[in-house]
Amino acid sequence: MARILVDDSENLEKAIKRFKRMVEKEGIIREYKKREYFVKPSAINHQKKTTLERKLLNKRRKTDKKEY
Repeated sequence: MARILVDDSENLEKAIKRFKRMVEKEGIIREYKKREYFVKPSAINHQKKTTLERKLLNKRRKTDKKEY
């Protein structure tokens, strides 16, 4: 859990910036978006498979261009 201590003399905007950096570093927003809705395991596997195919296709295209 992200928690910051704010002194009386500290600027509020500065404290908010520190809090945002801490939340980003801990990945809280990313985790929230990932758990926002349920995704079936089969859909996750399908997405991983298509992503891998796309990466391999792009890699193959790049190597084919270099041979010419």
